[in-house]
Amino acid sequence: WIGILVLYTVHKGQFDCPGGGLLHSYLLVLIILLASIICALSALVYISMQGTISNPGPRKSLPKVLYTRLFLYLPEFIWAILGAVWVSDSSVHCEKTVTNAIIWTVIASWVIIVFTIIGVVIVFDPLGGKKTFYLTDGVSRNLESSQSEQLLYNVKNTATRVWEKRIRLLCCCIVQDDDHRVAFTSIAELFRNYFSDTDLVPSDIAAGLILLHQEQDKMESCPKEPEEVLCHSPSPLVADDLDVELDNATHYMLFAAAAYGWPYYIYTNPFTALCKLKGDCCGNRPTDSDITGSDRHNFHFGSILKITGLQYRDFIHISFHNKIYEIPFFVALDHKKEAIVVAVRGTLSFEDILTDLSADCEDLTLEDVLENGFVHKGITQAATYIYRRLINDGILNQAFTIAPEYKLVIVGHSLGGGTASILAIMLRNSFPTLRCFAFSPPGGLLSKSLADYTKHFIISVIVGKDLVARLSMPNMEDLKRRIVRIVANCNRPKYQILLRGCWYEVFGGNPDDFPTELDGRNQDALRQPLLAEESLMVHRSPSYNALEDDPHLNSPPQYPHLYLPGKIIHIVEESSSRRLCSSDIKYTARWSNETVFSSILISPKMITDHMPDVVLKALNSLSQEHGACLSC
Repeated sequence: WIGILVLYTVHKGQFDCPGGGLLHSYLLVLIILLASIICALSALVYISMQGTISNPGPRKSLPKVLYTRLFLYLPEFIWAILGAVWVSDSSVHCEKTVTNAIIWTVIASWVIIVFTIIGVVIVFDPLGGKKTFYLTDGVSRNLESSQSEQLLYNVKNTATRVWEKRIRLLCCCIVQDDDHRVAFTSIAELFRNYFSDTDLVPSDIAAGLILLHQEQDKMESCPKEPEEVLCHSPSPLVADDLDVELDNATHYMLFAAAAYGWPYYIYTNPFTALCKLKGDCCGNRPTDSDITGSDRHNFHFGSILKITGLQYRDFIHISFHNKIYEIPFFVALDHKKEAIVVAVRGTLSFEDILTDLSADCEDLTLEDVLENGFVHKGITQAATYIYRRLINDGILNQAFTIAPEYKLVIVGHSLGGGTASILAIMLRNSFPTLRCFAFSPPGGLLSKSLADYTKHFIISVIVGKDLVARLSMPNMEDLKRRIVRIVANCNRPKYQILLRGCWYEVFGGNPDDFPTELDGRNQDALRQPLLAEESLMVHRSPSYNALEDDPHLNSPPQYPHLYLPGKIIHIVEESSSRRLCSSDIKYTARWSNETVFSSILISPKMITDHMPDVVLKALNSLSQEHGACLSC
């Protein structure tokens, strides 16, 4: 608006060129139109800043202003068309500066309009007021009537279709088959179930995460009880066992990271990776190892060679084939540890994300295994695919024919860690000495009985406040309950929470002590939702059951409580000394249990702690520290 105003003021009285009269009218109306839009947006911002998240009373005039802004899109759209017509008119011969300015104005107008339409398509909720009928008490009591049943079915069906369309739109760039359509429907139902009972927008969730992070930091800054400190003091025998497993984990993490191929290698060596790969990539493909899938210029295979330090002849099979429920892996001979290593790749594509999000539970039925139980559906199908390849295609037979005395080790990171764990369960009867190292596996993976069964042969390695290791539907329900509770009862406007939260996340300092309606309430009163909370809930959420004494019994039936696999090594950051050009972080490791990961922790490092390079760095740091102690 300022640019066009300056343009109009500077060139006022100079519109006598061919087409200049139309240009003069176009600029004049555009200035008035943009000024009206800016006033409407300013009013939107001002009214939105009033009240609190759970007190919308001061914002009751917002819909009228919103509809006013919506009405202004019509003349904006018409004027964008007129601008495009004027720009494309060959009979117009005005000053070049003016012409270029109009061209950029027209382009900016169309960009804004297109992005607005895309945004509305993605985030608009067509359910509208119908959502208040979804699983409300009134509908629940009157389900005998066919009208109520039909209403409930239609609302559920519409909500599922809305989420399915959003997912299809986000995944428009991948080829879609029957497996994709089934996955889209399953994931859409998952999102529908999760978001059906709340009336939160993304900025509400951001404010809730900020408040939870600051509350969590305040709790962590409190001094620990002496008994709690003593509980973490390991016995010498356990410490020796931990050192051995850490040494093995450090070695096998290289294989898990190598499974990512060239993206990981270039990410960790941004300046030298392409030069180092040049020789391997330009060479011929090796004939000793069986390679399937697309690997143009041998980039993936060259990266795997560099990361693992193995030779061409050490690889038995490499698969770069990637579809939904079918993820890449490789089988190699590890002469240093005398092992046949099966390394499974983690999440790196849209297909992998769909596999991750197919979080329904299914039964895992195995012969001679009494501890059958529930497992993550998508990851189990990925493990089944690799199992069939290893057994039916004779890949493992070929490997053991070459090295019959070697043991079998299965490794993977993230999605690969979860897939490796379930694959290890499937292969356990055929290979009793099998070992598995799962790095940062998903938290919602195995039922309690299967998780206990895997403690004999699976080691899980988790770094810090890794989000993925704590991801499960019950944990997500608990996070939603905590967000609703802390957001609904904070007495500050949302913009203050977001501004102060951003300052705290970027520059640090002391956590803000926001006043809430929770202050001064006794423990018994906290077991019931407050009025403000109920205003953000479309109906009484099952997630409130997490406040009861036994939250595990109250998990939604389609999403029972699932746990991390095997014995768990938890690596935490003990201290860090940051210098101008480097950072020296000291880690400590200890045996942990699944209850430590029963709640999602909010932290800026909740994503970075999951990254394979961070996991490898932490393991290398612990390994070097242990080696220095031994030499002393």
